[in-house]
Amino acid sequence: MSTLKFSKMHGLGNDFMVIDGIQQSVKLNPQQIARWADRHFGIGFDQLLLVEKPQSAQALFKYRIFNADGSEVAQCGNGARCFARFVREKGLTTERIIAVETHNGLLQLKMIDDEMVEVNMGVPDFTPAHIPLLAEQRQKHYHIMLGGHNIRFSALSIGNPHAVIVVDNVDTAHVHKIGPALESHPLFPQRVNVGFMQIVDRHQFRLRVYERGAGETQACGSGACAAMAAGNMLGLLDNRATAHLLGGDLQLSWQAEGKPVMMTGSTAHVYEGEIKI
Repeated sequence: MSTLKFSKMHGLGNDFMVIDGIQQSVKLNPQQIARWADRHFGIGFDQLLLVEKPQSAQALFKYRIFNADGSEVAQCGNGARCFARFVREKGLTTERIIAVETHNGLLQLKMIDDEMVEVNMGVPDFTPAHIPLLAEQRQKHYHIMLGGHNIRFSALSIGNPHAVIVVDNVDTAHVHKIGPALESHPLFPQRVNVGFMQIVDRHQFRLRVYERGAGETQACGSGACAAMAAGNMLGLLDNRATAHLLGGDLQLSWQAEGKPVMMTGSTAHVYEGEIKI
């Protein structure tokens, strides 16, 4: 039996098991990840982040993300910030601007200080086939009946699929009813992250996110970026806004369609651990 070293980290309460797959040999499977993610019998986390050697000469590392159910996904903004802090604290790089390889291409991470990280989250894509969403043409709003209610949502990809629902109050939104129903709806062949956005004013919004494969989390970086883009496209938000999530705030900017969303937020190191395999 061998042991695997890991770090427990979080970005605004969105928590991670982070593993160095460069200096130690790592073999993962979905069942194992799901056991570790269990908050009663395992380590407990929303996602597992794995650092690997890149295949691209343009990147310093490869960034892989696994949800709590063991499924691998392509994007996690809060995780990206923790990833940047992790590789620096582990001495894997001294660079302050860190290019990482993901399933959706290169992601650029910039250390502002020891805790704050800015992430270029990429360009939002509203094309239904690219989300993917089973719809004939792009629309500002899509409609679906769930539990006898007509749900209106915006949809886009920012490296992973998102549905954004504008609500009057996130405190009373039916996150745990509508969230799982829409997450696994046949309209979304690869499932979807579901964001519930309350507009405060043109420069700030509140957000709760039911994440694909993880349930509701304290914060979702890509969900905040998706909400920012959707809110701007709907004429509800300006080009800069603060997202107020359950775990804290993110600073966001998006200049125009075809441009990337920039996200800045904090990271936290919780503890170092070892687990027997």
